Amino acid sequence: MLDDLKHYKKLVGVKQSTKAIENGIVASVLIAKDCEQRVVRGIIELCEKQLLPITYVDSMKQLGKACGIEVEAAVACILK
Repeated sequence: MLDDLKHYKKLVGVKQSTKAIENGIVASVLIAKDCEQRVVRGIIELCEKQLLPITYVDSMKQLGKACGIEVEAAVACILK
């Protein structure tokens, strides 16, 4: 899935992902394993409430690269 991420309609970042989850437009969420847990705790709770699948990625650098951005990313979400 990570290799194909560039081809999906997605949002990157905690704030954008949180808003998208709250609006019900997210199909699944990707979270970097090496990000600070306090940063993604709210996202994880929202995903659990809405029964959204979470995929964990090895690093923020890897997630950012897979999303086609040049910076690290803690969270990305694939839109419906």
